[in-house]
Amino acid sequence: MEKLKVLLVVGDLEMRRRLDGILGADINLDIVAEANNAYMARDKIIECEPDVMLLCHDLPRMSGITFLEKLMPQRSTATLVIAESKYEDAAFQAGARDFIACGKNFDVLEHENICSRLKKMAGGEWLAAAKKIVVPALTPALKCASNMTTGIHPATTSIIAIGASTGGTEAIATVVRGLRKDIPGIVMVQHMPEGYTQMYAHRLDNEGEVSVKEAVSGDVVKTGQILLAPGDKQMRVVKINGRFQVECKYGPRVTGHCPSVDALFESVARAAGKEAIGVLMTGMGSDGAKGLLAMKNAGARTIGQDEKTCIVYGMPKVAYELGAVTWQVPLEQISHKIYYLLDKRQ
Repeated sequence: MEKLKVLLVVGDLEMRRRLDGILGADINLDIVAEANNAYMARDKIIECEPDVMLLCHDLPRMSGITFLEKLMPQRSTATLVIAESKYEDAAFQAGARDFIACGKNFDVLEHENICSRLKKMAGGEWLAAAKKIVVPALTPALKCASNMTTGIHPATTSIIAIGASTGGTEAIATVVRGLRKDIPGIVMVQHMPEGYTQMYAHRLDNEGEVSVKEAVSGDVVKTGQILLAPGDKQMRVVKINGRFQVECKYGPRVTGHCPSVDALFESVARAAGKEAIGVLMTGMGSDGAKGLLAMKNAGARTIGQDEKTCIVYGMPKVAYELGAVTWQVPLEQISHKIYYLLDKRQ
């Protein structure tokens, strides 16, 4: 297997030396080029065609995140950004696939954390390599507390709730393709009439690793499965004997819809609280905005699809204006953000 080609873009000399040592110790990684500013990085990308880029925000002349924002529309490159935590949202909005929060004292530089996450971004055979690599012992100067580990602990995030409307059928399919069988159970509303949700669930079931079914009352929320609300009923989540399950019942419209994202999200807020993640995607109107706010107020982490990638920037816009959205993320980054939050929560 060829080595994974890495472009290292770091302005600070001490930081670059440390990262050189970390990446150089991994037999599966090859630093094909280094750059200390955005303009040099642009040339190295064209010249060396790296598989992944490790990018520090603190660069001279042009910041790393500004560079990434300009780069992605022209040449999409899998990028791990290292920056202070306050830049996390901006990094993901610019197109970063992963993020490590690091202060000026380089307090989160860790061999296994950085190397395995670069391989995860590359996917496929590199993900397998990340599991097999034997990590050498680090000197005390390089050891640190990681802000993200490599596994998902089901006890910390037990349920994910997703809602969408206009443009959502294709957008949700994009997210589903980025999910693995280890994902906590998902409950979902996509505005559709009766009969269509069953066909849509069947389609999604063939999109990736997770299984998808049209929900019926009593279905238990399971790891690796999506329960899609039926097109003529309100779906809500309840917790019975320590397990989340759904209730699907005929009932009045909520926020003008049946099924309603608000009805689902509000039930998740009550039943799951901080054990949940909420995702509100493209759609006309305001359904889901109040529900997402209820989830956030209950301790859940919340994601809204950004304006650029929405077919209709209605539902996530209202949620954002209400203060319900903690992270605003482009469509193609939503699945990555979910996994980031799952790992970070441990």
